Amino acid sequence: MARMRTGLGAAMICCALLAAGCAKHELTKGDEPLAPSATIVAPSQQSQVPKGDKPIQVVAPDAVKGSDAKIGTASQKDGATKPAGQPGELKKGLEKVYFNFDSADLSGEARNTLVKNAELLKASIKGTIRVEGNCDERGSDDYNLALGEKRAKAAVQYLTNLGLPADRFTTISYGKEKPVAPGHDEASWAKNRMDQFVVVPESER
Repeated sequence: MARMRTGLGAAMICCALLAAGCAKHELTKGDEPLAPSATIVAPSQQSQVPKGDKPIQVVAPDAVKGSDAKIGTASQKDGATKPAGQPGELKKGLEKVYFNFDSADLSGEARNTLVKNAELLKASIKGTIRVEGNCDERGSDDYNLALGEKRAKAAVQYLTNLGLPADRFTTISYGKEKPVAPGHDEASWAKNRMDQFVVVPESER
């Protein structure tokens, strides 16, 4: 009887040990390993940029290819000065030469004006100058066309004597077709008896 109790007690102890081992094994198997702790950053901290640092700007490749900006190049217009003797300056600087009634002779005042024009032309870039002879309204068309041509040629001859090449000039006579003063008195006629100097555009040369 005592032996049966001893055996029963041993059996109960074995069962208890087995139950404890199974419970421990099931608990260990059911636990998941903890993930490494992650530091949570507040949204306000994520948006802060240290002073002195600039955020990196990502530029798409297409945007770079299509950009017209040039780095390290300065505009040629900045600080550029217009060269002396440009057509616009010549047009403003060349003065008209005036004549007496029914005459193609150069007066002293006309010669002085041509000297000034010659100095400007010598200092300017190369270009063709058209000398336009004009007359007042008196006289026939044919007569005034011939007189206007004489006046233009007289100015060109004087300019070539001052050292300018003759092939730089062309002449044309408008007679009384292009008056600058519309009046019918001596004051208007005096303004219309003149040579005008025009810079010929490159497209017309």
